[in-house]
Amino acid sequence: MYYPFLPQQPQYRQVEMNMMTVTGNGSVFVEPDTVRIQLEVQTENESLSQAQQENANTMNQVFQALQNLGIPTENIQTTGFNITPMYDYIDGEQEFRGYQVTNTITVKVTNIDQAGNVIDTAVSNGVNRVSNIHFSIEDSQKYYQQALSKALEDALAKAQTIANSMQLNLNPTPVKIIEQINEPPVAYKTFAAAESSSTPIQPGQININAAVKVKFQY
Repeated sequence: MYYPFLPQQPQYRQVEMNMMTVTGNGSVFVEPDTVRIQLEVQTENESLSQAQQENANTMNQVFQALQNLGIPTENIQTTGFNITPMYDYIDGEQEFRGYQVTNTITVKVTNIDQAGNVIDTAVSNGVNRVSNIHFSIEDSQKYYQQALSKALEDALAKAQTIANSMQLNLNPTPVKIIEQINEPPVAYKTFAAAESSSTPIQPGQININAAVKVKFQY
């Protein structure tokens, strides 16, 4: 009987690489350069049209006052307008007492030192609620890059510490880097307009964080 010759396939030995995975974190503290202030004008009246008219008159006065401070028109944005019926409850019965009209604007201020004056001016011209103050950095990407560089340095330092402690021969060139995405940093303050008498604004600093997961071979 004839048996065909079948060449044997070479046998390869699978080499498993020794890996370690570490996380690295980096932070950069930056003073904010922009503040967004949310301002509200609330008016109440038994007549809806009267409440709307009073609200419009007051808000126009606020617009003009802000522009007189040098705030560009494009930095003033309407972000909310609500009409809410109001009721009183007397002896368990609901009694209609009028309407509340709320007009909300957000003002972008690029000179933080001016923020307190913006609030005071708005309040003195009819704003009766400051919903929140939001500090931010317009060009945060360059600071994030700095934090990311620190995170990579932190990951390498951790891997080297582990390798030294366990007498391993670490290859400092990463095999894989995974960037951990975080939400942009923001800072808020919320208070009623009644608190805003000669308002001091302290923006503090914003902490920009970066995190990576890095795999090394040893």
